[in-house]
Amino acid sequence: MSRILLRQINIAEKRVLAHLTTKRALTMNLSATRRLTQTKNLLSPVNMKKMSTTASTNVSGLEAAQTEIIPKSNLAVRELILNRPSKYNALNLPMVRAMRQELQAWEKSNLAKVIILKSCGGKAFCAGGDVEIVIDLAEAKDPNATKFFEEEYQLDHLIATLDTPFVSIMDGITMGGGVGLSVHAPFRIATENTMFAMPETAIGFLPEVGGSFFLSRLDGQIGTYLGLTGKRLSGTDVFYSGVATHFVPSSRLPALESRLSELEHANYEMINSAIEEFSAELENEPSFSLTGETRNAIDRCFKYDSVDEIMVALEKEPETEWKKETVKALNKMSPTSLKVTLQQIRNGSTLSLAQCFKMEYHLVQKFLEGHDFKEGVTAKLVRKDTAQWKPSSLKDVDDSKIKQQYFDSPSPLRLELLSNRDFKMYPHRKYMLPSEEDIKRVVTGESADVGNYALNRQQVIEHLVRERHGKQGLKQKVLEVLDRKTIENQKDEDKSLKWVY
Repeated sequence: MSRILLRQINIAEKRVLAHLTTKRALTMNLSATRRLTQTKNLLSPVNMKKMSTTASTNVSGLEAAQTEIIPKSNLAVRELILNRPSKYNALNLPMVRAMRQELQAWEKSNLAKVIILKSCGGKAFCAGGDVEIVIDLAEAKDPNATKFFEEEYQLDHLIATLDTPFVSIMDGITMGGGVGLSVHAPFRIATENTMFAMPETAIGFLPEVGGSFFLSRLDGQIGTYLGLTGKRLSGTDVFYSGVATHFVPSSRLPALESRLSELEHANYEMINSAIEEFSAELENEPSFSLTGETRNAIDRCFKYDSVDEIMVALEKEPETEWKKETVKALNKMSPTSLKVTLQQIRNGSTLSLAQCFKMEYHLVQKFLEGHDFKEGVTAKLVRKDTAQWKPSSLKDVDDSKIKQQYFDSPSPLRLELLSNRDFKMYPHRKYMLPSEEDIKRVVTGESADVGNYALNRQQVIEHLVRERHGKQGLKQKVLEVLDRKTIENQKDEDKSLKWVY
């Protein structure tokens, strides 16, 4: 073949490639423009009025098909139903505002005794916030980009501090923004369909919606592990990890909702007892997957205060499937996101819930200005390819610069919450399984009502069963912790336990 002909072919190929690249870029820009236009239309005063309904209004079938939040009344119960199944009930600003208005009205009503949040059915409870729209708004320098996070955090904090008991039914995919709607509530129900994750580091973001608060309060280093790796938990794992307070088979949910609606003078104890009535008999359900040597490895590796040290610790671990999966996951994440997330979780362990939300709102503004969040969302949801992080490796991300740029330097906007209520520990945690710290206090005698005598295994279990009124799953959780963290005193004929530090 002649050189002239080869040159002509190369020129033609380059023109075709240039045409396809331009066409693809135009298509992506048109899609972003279309989404941005739709969002601005949704946020117009006329459409916001359509989205809003009064708390006492029942939504007809036709209206329900057109709205993304369906409020319902059923005797003593008020329900919020997430109704955006084509988007896995991903949150947008109109949905956040509609829920806030309903909750504020119900909080003032003497007729609303219990509030239930659930989805309309399908695969998802709520798969997160609609980050594509957020990125489009940020690119257009539209203030509604930060407005979404501001009002989302206000809603999450409102749910956490309501007087009216709030029950979140996480029957399906529960990620990001869906976690924010659930994890701070006093009652959080997982089912066999629940799939929980905080996958934000995979899109160049951080596990916010109060993630710095709840992740730092899970047992040992489980929260750090989940926040950095985006590890998914399913079904009973969501319950045993402490993310959910109860595990109820999905087939029992209609009967449970009916039972809750009959509680005319409902209080927290009555609601807890009602949910326990319908909870699964966990002897026949899968046990917690993050136990034994896997759990020990999590605590060994993720106890460090730098991501570099965590990676070194992982390399020293034996070659197991868990190690391979964990290292592979971390290597895919945004290096900047990993380092910010670790610092965020460490800071959150000493902060109140309100302080955590305010810190995260500050961090979000930094991420909206940066490269990786936009790149991660575009790669994952638009281009469907591998994100190109900047910087691309952990060694190129300086820890001191992360602290200075993301944590120490100010942001233009500050978060104002709707309620002055605040706490450093969840006020209704007694309805959860006991934490590892709770179990430790019984074993060591630090718990106020244990007495002066060291207890053996059976006595520890009996004490906690009495304290938590026979809660389903308690024996399984306590036995797993005792197997891993205690030894029997062989010199004591009662075989009392000693805690292993």
